Amino acid sequence: MALSRREFVQASAGAGTALGSLVGLGLSLKPATARAQTLRIQEAKATPSVCPYCSVGCATIVHTIEGEIVNIEGDPRSPHNEGCLCPKGAAIYQLHKNPNRATKVLHRRPGATEWEEVDLDWAMDRVAELVQRTRDETFVERLSDGTLVNHTTAIFSLGGATLDNEWNHLQQKLMRGLGIVAIENQARI
Repeated sequence: MALSRREFVQASAGAGTALGSLVGLGLSLKPATARAQTLRIQEAKATPSVCPYCSVGCATIVHTIEGEIVNIEGDPRSPHNEGCLCPKGAAIYQLHKNPNRATKVLHRRPGATEWEEVDLDWAMDRVAELVQRTRDETFVERLSDGTLVNHTTAIFSLGGATLDNEWNHLQQKLMRGLGIVAIENQARI
């Protein structure tokens, strides 16, 4: 049976009004909600993790059944987020289960109109090749007045707040070692 938008809104408004009336009469939906949540993750393995979106690092719990993620939620044991997540953090599960999520390396060759799937090792080698070529072509050892600079301004490095301190430290060392001076990190907290 096909419903028009108007019929759907009318039907859902009636159900919402009925549910609102029950809640208004003092009926609590908390036990039913808690039971539904418990049933959904009852057999799941809970693994602590961290939200990947900003430098706050809100604690999460990832529930898996046979290696498949079935739920991700805030960890109430965390002293700084106490189980709460922002909208981006609350959408971690939907991002993970999104059928449009890129899971393969795609490359579009110069002049091509279509993307092609490539091997990760090939892509990593290609990035290294392009970085080396760009650095070699644009490297400045000394300024015209003889000042030693050993740099290139043709490459930019951007770090991220979700990267741990150790990775950010290594990234900074690598970029500075290559002579890159345009180095930024969006971690602000």
